[in-house]
Formats: sequence, C-alpha cells, structure tokens
Amino acid sequence: MDYFERRLDDKRRLTIPAELRAEFAQGVVITRGFRNYLHLYPKQVWDEQVEPQLKGSILDEQVADLNVKFRTGKTEAELDLKQGRVSFEQQLLEYANITKEVVAVRAGAYWRIMAKA
Repeated sequence: MDYFERRLDDKRRLTIPAELRAEFAQGVVITRGFRNYLHLYPKQVWDEQVEPQLKGSILDEQVADLNVKFRTGKTEAELDLKQGRVSFEQQLLEYANITKEVVAVRAGAYWRIMAKA
C-alpha cells in the first residue's frame, strides 16, 4: 500500500490502515515537510536515515536549514496499536493547511501527509 485517504477525528488523530501498522510499531515521528505538507516517519527510519543526515557540519547552512525545517514542531509518538491512531499537533496541521481530510502518499521510506484538495 502506497496511498490512502482518511479523515482526522475530533482529537486530531489519524487512523493508519491495518496493513501499515507494523511499519510504525516502534513509534512515529511527524515533522514539517519541504513545503506545506507533513512527513510521517516510522521511528526506525527517522533514527537510521534522517538523524545522520541532520548531523552534518556545524557551519553548513543547508544542514542548519534542514534542522530548523524538520525540528520545528517535530513530534514523536507511539502508535495506538489497538486502533492504529496517531495524534497530530495543531501547529503542524495549520502549517500544512490540514483541517479534516488527508491524503497520505508513500515517498520512499516515509509518508507525505497532505490536505485533501
């Protein structure tokens, strides 16, 4: 599965499809995306692939900009394994212009979460 659509519930929670829940069993990291959308990472992907890329030279402006982009509003959470839900912070939803309906598309090892047009 590389695509799904869902509605956030009244508590800003997204239900992950059952076939994808194992992917997020170790936790979830949610960050701002490159533009007005969000990134949803399995915790293992964040730790093994993203964090090493954010540890470049202290004087590298591009690395600094990426750190600011991905760490502003970054949240880590456990997936509610019983119902497969993850909560989104309001500030992240506002950044991505998400109100209720979302589209999720796999972008390699992570997911892009966008407002449904």
